[in-house]
Amino acid sequence: MTSTPQAGFLRIDDVVKDFGGGAVAVNHVSVDIAKGEIFALLGSSGCGKTTLLRMLAGFETPTSGRIVLDGKDLAGLPPYARPLNMMFQSYALFPHLTVWDNIAFGLRRDKLPAAEVAARVETMLKLVQLGKYGKRKPHQLSGGQQQRVALARSLAKKPQLLLLDEPLGALDKKLREETQIELVNIIEEVGVTCVMVTHDQEEAMTMASRIAVMSEGRFLQVGAPADIYETPATRFVADFIGNVNLMDGAVTVDQPDHVVISCADCTHYVGHGITGTEGMEVTVALRPEKIQLSRDAPAGEHGPHNRTRGKVKNLAYFGSFTVFHIQLPSGAMLKVSQNNSERHRDDVITWDDEVWAHWSPSAHVVLTQ
Repeated sequence: MTSTPQAGFLRIDDVVKDFGGGAVAVNHVSVDIAKGEIFALLGSSGCGKTTLLRMLAGFETPTSGRIVLDGKDLAGLPPYARPLNMMFQSYALFPHLTVWDNIAFGLRRDKLPAAEVAARVETMLKLVQLGKYGKRKPHQLSGGQQQRVALARSLAKKPQLLLLDEPLGALDKKLREETQIELVNIIEEVGVTCVMVTHDQEEAMTMASRIAVMSEGRFLQVGAPADIYETPATRFVADFIGNVNLMDGAVTVDQPDHVVISCADCTHYVGHGITGTEGMEVTVALRPEKIQLSRDAPAGEHGPHNRTRGKVKNLAYFGSFTVFHIQLPSGAMLKVSQNNSERHRDDVITWDDEVWAHWSPSAHVVLTQ
């Protein structure tokens, strides 16, 4: 992803949106977004992400706090006066206008000279690879093509900020995956700063340079996709991003270079220190792909730690990988994801097999909240 030094191009400073009656949709949110960055607001329905996007667009007014774009406070500016454009999930294309006229609509409304309108529309059509489709109506296009027309229309006015509301939500899974990369390439080629709202974690992980995970109006964690996935800050973030095994336990050994955590079905040797004390209750987060399966007991370098025995109760084959559900002695289920790197294996693990699950000292994340 493109990175730039202008970190405070968009500044959201202690923003609150209180609808009254205890309905605080956005609760003291602050973040600096760099010029040229694709920033995702990720969360489930009702977490406040769309309300925050609407405040950026000017459709809602913050109860308190400031929104500053390129040094200019947006307070009091109506949506049409803000140097930004918003693309909706429905695309909101005019069905009676051609693709060419849909893209030109905002430029004509701003009374740009006809020659400049034509030049910009042709540039946008080329950018989104729809040069041959200018005379078609929206209903004559596929969903992915309609999405690119909506993006071209949003970019034609050269906004300083592009807002995307569930930009790929109307597309089927395969087309959505193909379009994610296209969309990122177009946005980065133009160099526009982008804030997108999505509830789809894969979409956020694929498209964004940074993600803010929201819940109940607050940012729980802001960071690069890899940082949020590999080092979640809270139990909620770990559970929300990707698949994870969460095991509650207590610290039994607390040393500067390692800790040992005792859980119901195993003990975890964690190869680094934590900010904690012996006896402290914690949650261990362990991603399914970081666990190995074997029929024989592993010869671990840390003795009985980082391993447990169980029975395969279910498995799901996804082509490139298989997910196993291992029932542990306590009755809890451990999810394990294994890559299918070989076409045919002699010793295939299957239903009701007794197996050992084991993992390295660097596989876990210890969560204290």
